[in-house]
Amino acid sequence: MIQQKLRKVGNSYVVTIPKSEVQRRGLREGQLLAVEVQPLDVRPTLPPDLREAFEASWRENEAIYRALGES
Repeated sequence: MIQQKLRKVGNSYVVTIPKSEVQRRGLREGQLLAVEVQPLDVRPTLPPDLREAFEASWRENEAIYRALGES
């Protein structure tokens, strides 16, 4: 699956296909393509060891972190 940002160009919106993907699939300019459009929700994920360290730190320092977030 290709993940690209939607951009405005003039009065239209475009999504580009990387050259490497065009070459990999043997696509040609002017060729008709089927496109499935759906929003993508991308959220960073922490590796398990880092997540564990974060949660331990949060348990110990939650009040401090919340106070820093309010300032």
